[in-house]
Amino acid sequence: MQPPQQNTYFAHSGKAEDGSDWQTLSEHLEATAARAATAGHLVGLPLCASTAARFHDFGKYDPAFQRRLSGDKTAVDHSTAGAHLLLGRAGPMPHAAQLLAYAILGHHAGLPDKTGSQAAMDPRIAGFRDPVPAAITAAQQPDLSPLLPELMAKMRISDESRRGFDASVAGRMIFSCLVDADYKDTEAFYDKLDGRSRDRDWPALSDILPDLRARFEAHMAGLPQGGDLNPLRRDILTHIRAGAALPPGLFTLTVPTGGGKTLASLGFALDHAAAYGHRRIIYAIPYTSIIDQTAQTFRSVFKDLGHVVLEHHSSIDEERPGQQGRDKARLAMEDWAAPLVVTTNVQLFESLFAARPSRARKLHNIAGSILILDEAQALPRELLMPVLRMLDTLATHYGCTIVLCTATQPAFDSAQLGPGGLPLAGRELAPDPQGLAKTLRRARIFDGGEMDDPALIEALRDIPQGMVIVNSRKHALELFRAAQAEGLDSLIHLTTRQYPAHRRRIIAGIRDRLDPENPRPCRLIATSLIEAGVDLDFPKGWRAEAGLDSIVQSAGRVNREGKRPVEDSTLTVFRAPDHPPHPQIRPLSEATRVTAAKFGHEKLLETEAINHWFNQVYWTRGIGRMGQPMVDAFTFAHSGTDFPYRSTAEAFRMIDSPMVPVIVAIEDKARSEVEKLAIPKIPSGGIARALQAYTVQVPEKARALLIANGHARFHATHLRGDQFCVLENRSLYRTEFGLHWEQADYLAADQSIV
Repeated sequence: MQPPQQNTYFAHSGKAEDGSDWQTLSEHLEATAARAATAGHLVGLPLCASTAARFHDFGKYDPAFQRRLSGDKTAVDHSTAGAHLLLGRAGPMPHAAQLLAYAILGHHAGLPDKTGSQAAMDPRIAGFRDPVPAAITAAQQPDLSPLLPELMAKMRISDESRRGFDASVAGRMIFSCLVDADYKDTEAFYDKLDGRSRDRDWPALSDILPDLRARFEAHMAGLPQGGDLNPLRRDILTHIRAGAALPPGLFTLTVPTGGGKTLASLGFALDHAAAYGHRRIIYAIPYTSIIDQTAQTFRSVFKDLGHVVLEHHSSIDEERPGQQGRDKARLAMEDWAAPLVVTTNVQLFESLFAARPSRARKLHNIAGSILILDEAQALPRELLMPVLRMLDTLATHYGCTIVLCTATQPAFDSAQLGPGGLPLAGRELAPDPQGLAKTLRRARIFDGGEMDDPALIEALRDIPQGMVIVNSRKHALELFRAAQAEGLDSLIHLTTRQYPAHRRRIIAGIRDRLDPENPRPCRLIATSLIEAGVDLDFPKGWRAEAGLDSIVQSAGRVNREGKRPVEDSTLTVFRAPDHPPHPQIRPLSEATRVTAAKFGHEKLLETEAINHWFNQVYWTRGIGRMGQPMVDAFTFAHSGTDFPYRSTAEAFRMIDSPMVPVIVAIEDKARSEVEKLAIPKIPSGGIARALQAYTVQVPEKARALLIANGHARFHATHLRGDQFCVLENRSLYRTEFGLHWEQADYLAADQSIV
């Protein structure tokens, strides 16, 4: 079939052979430009965003691309022509044209580097031979002069240490506006063609904020009021909410475990948004193991208000490259249009540093948000400087308020870090953090010295209720099995080997056993997943040596509600001779030893000791070992930019060891969702979200062995590709300890693992 309607250029083909329902290129470019301008207004870059959109598909004027729409299989590069044209019109100040060129070149394949590989900007532009008819190219005379003032407003131009990074973030925002507009216009075209509509509409935070605040007030009024702890929590909440009147920007919120900081930070965010008009609230958590719990807490606060909370993490990766046409459609999990988003640090920061269009398209919706970073001390040391610089840029140029929320506030301020730190002086929201640490102290820390597994088992045998927290899933499983073999009763194992829905039931069972009105024996062996956000209250605990931040969190699970005498509520820190700390944990535990030697274990919960530990961990390393070169790599000079977008995205990995999902479809709900994979009309996104609760993250090599030996396989690959890996050998998943993937290379499908 020949291209229909000669002398008419098309962006997308339709169903009719005569082209009557095809989308013209001019329609797509103008519609995408209008959408991009709307998004661009949110970040203060409307002209930049709309100009990038107007030229992003300029290469589709290539006759070869038009033939491709009609069935020709020849590959066509349609992303370089627009960038080439704008750079050719740039004049002596190429900066604005270059930022738009990064976005245009990357709107399918991802943001490129400026130099380096053949996929980088400079080699692509240098080797480009324009196939667009000369008359069409000559007719394009874009005025780039109004773009530079927009960009200058997003940069601290006189600060050489910041202007390059500032400019690179402006480029990311332009890219986000472009790709989101492109996806949505393409989606709208195909939806109209198919007679389909999508519910992309979320309520604006400003419209529902009065109801959210009313629900929050009602929820807090319904909480228990008596005892010693609850009045203190109310005082903390009142003080923190009073801080909502302070000007937007960067804040710290330092409240010890048990002080109610999660709900207090939510109350602050609601009041602050009402005062300053923020567009959404984003709550970022370092651990996937507790994200569903936090989201459920917020849903219980805002019950009867419909869908206002979006939960987004990466248990199943929905953002597969290579999906085009109708499959470009992404819903709220991609653009973060919801008024309240609960996500992970990995999802948030890897998106902010992403090159992939599917991940970066949400960035313009982060602008104007309140970001609550829960457990801020868990931000990775190796990437700390780029993370802090990104937070600084979002607060300075994109209307974000950022709250570093933790019981153990890390030393991120400029007074300790110098120019790379954050301006946090006078921005603490909590009342007297040092005094709170003493008032809310509920446990004592002891040095247990060396304790092997038999010693830990005997320690548990001596008490009806207690917990042991170790540093690895492997150690937890070995200790649990050894305790079983010794006949220890009332044992419970909690680990990320178990899928989230299973863990929720286990945690509910633990709480039931720990109920002071009806206490029953409960001996828990767990990994560190219970240290943050899991509200358990044990009389005693043991913690394998680790960073002081982890030890403080563990102590927060001992006598959490303050109903037992402090002198009887102990956390014993021990060294496990057969399970030394992982190399990533070792320097943290060594710093703990240094701090304990200086202050003594009895004082490890005090603010002075915690500050000393953070100084040991962070600033004795030097900023060069905390990712500073990644910040300095983005340069903005008189001659132009040099931004390594793609190589930075590849290097910016918050989780060093790749973990991949395996779906455990044992329960009816999970099996039902897996069956939907074979139905073409059901989108992958909805299935993926439903299956997050039944997914275990395993090492990449382990999953490959499971697949190679028939223990797992990808389902519906003809529709979904290699996205949904399902456990086939259910005997590998046990109620007591979850998924056992070790030795999968020789376990037969019918063999038991015990």
